[in-house]
Amino acid sequence: MVMGHEGPYVQLRPLGGGKEWDCAPDAVRRATAAERLSAATARANARSRGEVP
Repeated sequence: MVMGHEGPYVQLRPLGGGKEWDCAPDAVRRATAAERLSAATARANARSRGEVP
């Protein structure tokens, strides 16, 4: 998820939360359907284990 811009970089953060990182704007792309499904599945699994609200 794009969080903002800092100098020449785009600041990104994982959809499930976590530490931000900087990325060159020309390297940013939309997540594929498979990547979105994988992230949603990982979040649902973590929630079922009580690791996230």
